[in-house]
Amino acid sequence: MVRRILLGSQLRRLRESRGVSREAAGYSIRASESKISRMELGRVSFKARDVADLLTLYGVSDAAERDALLGLARAANVAGWWHSYGDVLPGWFQTYVGLEGAASYIRSYEVQFVHGLLQTEGYVHAVVTRGQPDATPVEIDKRVALRMERQKMLVAECGPDFHVVLDEAALHRPYGGHEVMRGQLRHLIEISEHPRLTLQVMPFAFGGHAGESGAFSMLRFPESDLPDVVYLEQLTSALYLDKAEDVAHYQRVMDRLHADSLTPVRSRDLMAKILQDD
Repeated sequence: MVRRILLGSQLRRLRESRGVSREAAGYSIRASESKISRMELGRVSFKARDVADLLTLYGVSDAAERDALLGLARAANVAGWWHSYGDVLPGWFQTYVGLEGAASYIRSYEVQFVHGLLQTEGYVHAVVTRGQPDATPVEIDKRVALRMERQKMLVAECGPDFHVVLDEAALHRPYGGHEVMRGQLRHLIEISEHPRLTLQVMPFAFGGHAGESGAFSMLRFPESDLPDVVYLEQLTSALYLDKAEDVAHYQRVMDRLHADSLTPVRSRDLMAKILQDD
């Protein structure tokens, strides 16, 4: 996904620098103007022949530059590891998993659940079972395995920085029973010490706060060509926002959540107290 977006943005810049219209570009590869638009947005796969023809149209003759972009086209068509879970993973969430895996910085606010990247296996199983009551045991096990696989990036050497705000409600809402929740709280306390993870809790005592619209995530990528993306999950679909004004609005909300939530140390203290009082 990220490679497609990156290649698409570079093709768009090359096209615009040569003053070529989308219609003319589409004609050169026997495609429509809308196909060029989808390519430049990274929403379709790339044929090496099409990319080569577009590079010729745009006047890219340097062998090294052509090879780099054609190599990016080949890499963009390689299926990610999560595609093996396609039978239990909706297409709109496959997009998110791809973006998440390529991000260098993730910021999230969660209300109802502990964030998926921080859930224990028992908690995941309880959430999946509650949310998918008609799923077979095999499907449940596969969904659980997918979420546990996603978590590996947090401890990977080149993993992202992750800053998460959990509403205190997520720490009290029971999933999986008493022992599962105790295990989840212990896991949060332990993993919150990880150097690339910042975990804050928005306490009940604060009252109304900036996250009134609900859960969301923001993703930033190491490639300077790629804009930040805001991810909003819905029941049967998701929204991906990358317009500067939309991202800026969510940035301000996230900054307020960070400022108004408990510090990481006080957040650990609150989780320890909940664990002790339970």
